[in-house]
Amino acid sequence: MKFIHCSDLHLDSKMESNLSREQAKERKHELLLTFEKLVSYALEHDVRGIIIAGDLFDSTYITKTAAKLVEDQIKSHPKIDFLYLKGNHEKDKFLAGLEEIPSNLKIFSDTWTKFSYENVTITGVELTPENSRNIYDSLVLNQDDVNIVTLHGQESQYEAKNQAELINIRALQNKYIDYLALGHIHEYKYQKLDNRGYYCYCGCLEGRGFDECGPKGFVLLEIEENRIRHTFVPWGKRTLYEVEVDISGCQTTGEIIKRIDCEIEGLEKTSLVKIVLCGEVDMDAEQDIAYLQKKYRENFYFVKISDKTKLAMNYEDYRLDESLKGEFIRLLEKAELSPKEKDDVILTGIRALSGEEI
Repeated sequence: MKFIHCSDLHLDSKMESNLSREQAKERKHELLLTFEKLVSYALEHDVRGIIIAGDLFDSTYITKTAAKLVEDQIKSHPKIDFLYLKGNHEKDKFLAGLEEIPSNLKIFSDTWTKFSYENVTITGVELTPENSRNIYDSLVLNQDDVNIVTLHGQESQYEAKNQAELINIRALQNKYIDYLALGHIHEYKYQKLDNRGYYCYCGCLEGRGFDECGPKGFVLLEIEENRIRHTFVPWGKRTLYEVEVDISGCQTTGEIIKRIDCEIEGLEKTSLVKIVLCGEVDMDAEQDIAYLQKKYRENFYFVKISDKTKLAMNYEDYRLDESLKGEFIRLLEKAELSPKEKDDVILTGIRALSGEEI
C-alpha cells in the first residue's frame, strides 16, 4: 500500500517579492500545475491516499480557479483519498465553498481523527491554542497497527504554552507511531522519533523565495509487511539557488564573471538564482552590478545579484592624501554611519569620482 506525504503547497501564493508581474502570475499557475501533476503521479503509481499536512492554500483568500481545480482533482480521482489537515495559514474557506464534501476528502479536526486502511491507521489533529497543551495525552494508538500520525507545526522539545504551532516531539515518543508526517517547515527532514518510529518534514512542493532553496518535493510511503519505506521525491518545476561567489582580488567585471561562471556551472536554466558577491574588493576595482544582472538574466528564469562585499582598504592610508578621494574619506570618517554603511557610501563615492556610472 502506498501513500504520499506532502505539505505547504501554498496554492494562490502571490509570488511578487522578487518576480515581475508576468513571472509572478506564471509561477502562481505553476504551483497549481505542480499539484495537478502530483495527483497524476499518485494515480499512475497506485497511491491509496495523499496526506496533506497543512497549508494547502497560502491564506484565507482563495481564488475561484484554485478552489475549483483542487475540488475537481479530488472529485475526479475517487480511488485516491485526500487526507486534509489545515495549517496555520488556512481557515475554513475552502471547505466552506464546497457544496458537498466528496467522500474521498478526509478531514482532520481539532480532536484526534482516524482513518483506517486495512492494518494502516492514519491519525491527525489540527492544533489550536485550546488543545495544544493536552492533545498528546489523548492520543491512543493500537501497537499492532502501522501508525501514521500527521500534525502541522514547528518541532519542539518542550511543552507549548498556548502556542498551537509548536509540536512537542518528546510527548509523541513511545506512542506506537511508525511515521510522523509533519508540515510547516519548508525543507525536507527525516529523523528518529523513538525506538519504533521516525518523524519527517516533507518540505514544500515548490520553492517560492530564496529562503526555500534546494530540491523540493514530497515523500512516497510504501508499506509492506508492517514496515514503512519512505522515499523523498523531488518534484518542483523550478529550483531556487543562492550561490556565494568570493570575488576577492578581482579588479574588473570580466574577472568577476569568470568567478561566477565557475560557481553556477551545471545549474538548470529553469532555475531562480540569487548570486551573492562576497569577499574584499579594492576601492579602485571596477565592477558593474547592473551589467552582471543583465548578463545572467539571459541564463536563468530569474536571477538576482546581491553585493555583500567589503572594501579591502585601510582608511588611515588616505587620512593625509591630498586629493578629492582623501577629502571624501576624511569627511565620511566623521559621519555617524555603521561600518557597512561607510563601505557602501565610500564605494559609491569613489566610483563617482572616478567617472563611473552609478
